[in-house]
Amino acid sequence: MKPDTFKNKIVPVTTILLALIAIWYVAAILMNAPFQRDMDSRGGVTPTTLEFIGKTLAQPKPILPAPHQVAQNIYENTVLRSLSSSRSLVYHSWVTLSSTLLGFGFGMLLGILLAVLIVHNRAMDRSLMPWLVASQTIPILAIAPMIVIISYNVLTGDNALAHLLNLDSDASRLVSKALISTYLSFFPVAVGMVKGLRSPEILYLDLMRTYNASPMQTFWKLRVPASIPFLFTSMKVAIAASLVGAIVGELPTGAVAGIGSKLLAGSYYSQTIDIWAALVAGSLLAGVLVAIVGLAAKIVDRAMGGRPA
Repeated sequence: MKPDTFKNKIVPVTTILLALIAIWYVAAILMNAPFQRDMDSRGGVTPTTLEFIGKTLAQPKPILPAPHQVAQNIYENTVLRSLSSSRSLVYHSWVTLSSTLLGFGFGMLLGILLAVLIVHNRAMDRSLMPWLVASQTIPILAIAPMIVIISYNVLTGDNALAHLLNLDSDASRLVSKALISTYLSFFPVAVGMVKGLRSPEILYLDLMRTYNASPMQTFWKLRVPASIPFLFTSMKVAIAASLVGAIVGELPTGAVAGIGSKLLAGSYYSQTIDIWAALVAGSLLAGVLVAIVGLAAKIVDRAMGGRPA
């Protein structure tokens, strides 16, 4: 590892992480202290300051779990659980990941298609772009139940689309949840691709006209290569939004598997440690997905002749 890489990347990130953990511990002590103080008063116990702090950080159902409690829960429900166990975070993460990737794929295709239409058709640009922006102002929690329920009934009902796709119940439920991910992920892809397809300078466009290039040749040889960096940047946003959409899609359906189901189960039974463990698992999953997209961007950039930074 290069010294400048360690100094400029590892040290700042580690410092911020340690500061956040310290703030988390302080917040856990302060938020759990009233309940612990009441419990000690009821039991006639007068602990020392250190004992009191230790108790606030070891409550079975704390208001705010301590970092070590969340870490222990994640360890128990990943390393010590079978991958097929209903309590395994790996199992629940895989269920959410499947709908995330499916919705992300749909969102990418839809976003790229809309971007191409907007760039090459002025009427689509003026009429469609405002509606795309307006679509993102609708609260996703408000429309998620409607989208999931309607799409599931359509996919499992007696209609032409259901007969054409011929999906079983599990596959229909997966597609229904994936549509929420599609809704959240197509917009950043569309906006990024529009910016990328329009990024070539007038000089290069004039050069293509000088070479008598057709619109299709200009598109594939100039606009598409210029849009690749914009596409991967928007994909990083879209893949994270897709994961959020998958989790949100699990909330109104009463799902029995997935990170969303873990959040629901934890809220039903006041298992705050399970809730935070599921949140951290979702955050780690999002980080891995964004890192994979970033790695793919570097590979494509080098394949296209880009120089490493």
